[in-house]
Amino acid sequence: MEKNKTIIPFAHKEIRKVWHEEDWYFSIVDVIEVLTESQAPSKYWNALKRREPQVSTICRKLKMLAPDKKMRPTDCANTEGVLRIVMSVPSPRAEPLKLWLAEVGRERIEETENPELLTRRQAEIYKAKGYSDEWIAHRIKTITVRNELTEEWKNRGVKEGQEYSILTATIAKGTFGLTPSEHGELKGLDKQNLRDHMTPMELILTAFSEEATRLIAIDNDVKGFHENHEAAAKGGNLAGEARERLEAHLKKPVVSSDNFLHLKGLDALEESPPEDT
Repeated sequence: MEKNKTIIPFAHKEIRKVWHEEDWYFSIVDVIEVLTESQAPSKYWNALKRREPQVSTICRKLKMLAPDKKMRPTDCANTEGVLRIVMSVPSPRAEPLKLWLAEVGRERIEETENPELLTRRQAEIYKAKGYSDEWIAHRIKTITVRNELTEEWKNRGVKEGQEYSILTATIAKGTFGLTPSEHGELKGLDKQNLRDHMTPMELILTAFSEEATRLIAIDNDVKGFHENHEAAAKGGNLAGEARERLEAHLKKPVVSSDNFLHLKGLDALEESPPEDT
């Protein structure tokens, strides 16, 4: 099955999907329609939530392209969540859907074992959104560097969540003189992912600052949040010094208000927000 296809062959019905937090999420209403062939799948889904309130806990509201061609918040679930819903909807079509979801899961395992497959898929998604090849190359690099940095943090005792957010903000502040939220405000972003709207040079500096932070952490064999915070400050400051020298040479700021909100169909790719927090 091709990665960019969302048509389930046996159903002849499009199931919308979106990449979010390193996983595929599927439109629950579309799944319900496939299972039930209902003319009012939204009503069926609402009735199911009333009958089994616990199914609501597996949902995420993610933006998807609606029939009116606008990006609208949609109830979504990952592969595990969809299987949970399948169990609650008696249907002879459930087994084929389970097999299809198993195929999706197999592809994810392959991507985990072979990072090149994941990189190719990420590049294809950005290409479909309208980004240039040059920009995509820089963006993919930031994703790779970020993953390596967070893996290093994990191994060195940094806790995911708030501690990651603080370290990320520290690196960004040193690099750009702005926190990620301030940088997003400069670009006129709402909830869109900041890195999906960075210029190539901003992406290069981001990758440099996070790689520098990782190397400093390794070189100093830092442990825990506080020592990693010191490494983050040093890595960010090194990138900030490079930015200031470039700005002095160019006689203009590198930090830009430019964004990619104009790209047709851009819906703030969902795989990236965790790296900015």
